[in-house]
Amino acid sequence: MRVKASQIAVGNVFEDVLVTDLKRTQLVMYSGTSGDYNPLHSDDKYCREAAGYPGVFAHGMLTMGMTGRLVTDRFGPENVKKFGVRFTNQVWPGDDLKAKAVVEAIREEKGDVLVDMTITTTNQKGDVVLTGYATAKADR
Repeated sequence: MRVKASQIAVGNVFEDVLVTDLKRTQLVMYSGTSGDYNPLHSDDKYCREAAGYPGVFAHGMLTMGMTGRLVTDRFGPENVKKFGVRFTNQVWPGDDLKAKAVVEAIREEKGDVLVDMTITTTNQKGDVVLTGYATAKADR
């Protein structure tokens, strides 16, 4: 569902449901893929007793990766020029995540049309779990 430069205007909003009912299995799979075996993401007892959390929670980079699809699905991974985030809340097994990008600016640079966006990912309660920004090149 790629968008072209002529289809985008400042103020446009792109939204995606990233995951419904995040499974612990997804956390384990991400651990294996990323090599991040921190027990905060796999060991409930450790989380409760050593870290003071109620249980395991998702890797921040898993949330970032899922959120990034909001941009790559529309512009293509090869056209993402900048992508940065800040994690604001934990993501727990069972959470539903929805991401929203708002087009803040459209500009031309060296013959390319660049789209600057702010990004927010929220859970099923409406709590913001990630904020960020992206710049992507729009195909003409």
